[in-house]
Amino acid sequence: MALLTIKDLVKDYKTGKVITKALRGIDLEIAQGEFLSIAGPSGSGKTTLLNIIGCLDTPTSGTVSLNGTNLNHMKKKARAELRKNSIGFVFQSFNLIPVLTAFENVEIPLILLNWDKRKRKETVEQLLVDVGLKEYIHRRPTEMSGGQQQRVAVARALVKEPKLVLADEPTANLDSTTGKTTLELMRELNEKHDSTFIFSTHDKMVMDFADRLILLKDGKVSSDTGGKK
Repeated sequence: MALLTIKDLVKDYKTGKVITKALRGIDLEIAQGEFLSIAGPSGSGKTTLLNIIGCLDTPTSGTVSLNGTNLNHMKKKARAELRKNSIGFVFQSFNLIPVLTAFENVEIPLILLNWDKRKRKETVEQLLVDVGLKEYIHRRPTEMSGGQQQRVAVARALVKEPKLVLADEPTANLDSTTGKTTLELMRELNEKHDSTFIFSTHDKMVMDFADRLILLKDGKVSSDTGGKK
């Protein structure tokens, strides 16, 4: 069974009398452990698709199923619980809390999940070591480079060992060298934890790095190449 199944997904946005058709019938199956990119020009629907997969938005019609559960049938509270428990997010703006240290930023999802304090400490410290930030555990975002902040964001997304990690333009605010290093790190974590990574991107480097590339145009899949190696 696929981790993620999307059938005839449609999303319309209405502003006054104007209707914008963001998605026009998307059909996809994504397996556990895939490392894939969704790309396309501005307005192609990739961010909308990512938001619906991540339970941040709802479709106009069609279905999205995660591990066999139809997200359309879930109430708002249940969708929030699913996000909290099973989905990790990496944002292009990092979205770290500036007054908290790297450790505290990564720890937040585990506090929300009521993990034991000792287990939280062990898990967070090990993951920060895994992402190469052993010496930066007690530093705040303003005391770190953009690449280091992105590593904290990646660690925060993975700390609860989610089935699915969604990354919206993860290299947008990074130089090419730091972006490549970040992608290599996410690849390592993908292989170590068997988490499925889905990137929304304009960056050719991200497209080339992925095992599978899904191109969107005018809200439809124009091509779908590759697969899990």
